[in-house]
Amino acid sequence: MNAPSIRSSSAVAAVGLELSYGAAQILKGIDFSLEKGKTLALLGPSGCGKTTLLRLVAGLLAPTRGAVSIADTVVADGATGAFVPPERRGLGMVFQDYALWPHLTVGGNVSFPLEMRGVGKAERQARTMRALERVGLSAYADRRPSDLSGGQQQRVAIARAIVAEPQLILFDEPLSNLDRELRENMVGELAELISTLGLTAIYVTHDHSEALTLADEVAVMRSGLIEQLAPPDDLIERPATPEVADFLRLGCLADIERRGPAWHFKGSEIVLTEAAGIAGDGARVLIPVACISAGEASPDRLAATVLRSQFRGDGHLASVSLSGLPGLELQVLSRAKLRAGETIGLSIDATQIRWFQQEIHQSIEEKLEHV
Repeated sequence: MNAPSIRSSSAVAAVGLELSYGAAQILKGIDFSLEKGKTLALLGPSGCGKTTLLRLVAGLLAPTRGAVSIADTVVADGATGAFVPPERRGLGMVFQDYALWPHLTVGGNVSFPLEMRGVGKAERQARTMRALERVGLSAYADRRPSDLSGGQQQRVAIARAIVAEPQLILFDEPLSNLDRELRENMVGELAELISTLGLTAIYVTHDHSEALTLADEVAVMRSGLIEQLAPPDDLIERPATPEVADFLRLGCLADIERRGPAWHFKGSEIVLTEAAGIAGDGARVLIPVACISAGEASPDRLAATVLRSQFRGDGHLASVSLSGLPGLELQVLSRAKLRAGETIGLSIDATQIRWFQQEIHQSIEEKLEHV
């Protein structure tokens, strides 16, 4: 078997990456390529393989098949057995719990990787202070980690990761231990820090808002595979599969069927849209929140009952069920609070619906343009 081909000029890349433990296949053929100065988020639920993929890049695991390259150098290859250990891959890592040593000062924590490399004291001190300045903590060099807030401790961990000026920084769910409010504040701050420092980064998270805020590219993972790899805007506008749309909570997934001149919600007489120009007898569709509007019940609107409602920053997000189709829940955003049990009317803009029908992943509007 020949070694996989990896595109040159990538800061980090993987081709055909697989990992198995006996008969259990953890990763099932991963391909990605990340340019220098960009951030890739590995996004998915627990057990999807994202942390395992990060460990393969870090050199904490070796692939069963496929290859990993960093800065155009193959650092692991399942075909040839080539393997470069973690300390020689030019990496920095920021862990879930920051892994700061409580008995060392902030400066001592940051300088430790340089000490392990045998860097002289004067140079070590200068580089440590430079790293702390870059994260805004130069005044805290003599403090203990326990004296700092969670956000400040995270910055110390980042300073330690960048002090040796690595080619690549790996983040393993670094915000998961923070409370919700601090986590939301830190996402934007961390994104700005990564951008300002010009880092190339791989960022593991199960939180889609973190991934969409931080990353230039997002790999949505499921069952050891990358379901879709795309920029955040493309993921939102063009989810490749129902599973991606569902995980990102982009709206309601519904099965529909063609009957005569119209598409009906499956198992009901409720019409979603006209069938003109759209092939097939059945499909699965994503009905985004943005394409549904609520109003008073009327003959020209779909009748619906409000199940529950909660306030979010831009209005009240309500879950509703269509009359005659209680098993399907739609979500609608309303300026006014909608109360449970209330009957309302819905209008659905069919041009914004996403279709998952064989290999077709475009909106009705795009389809009709070609009729």
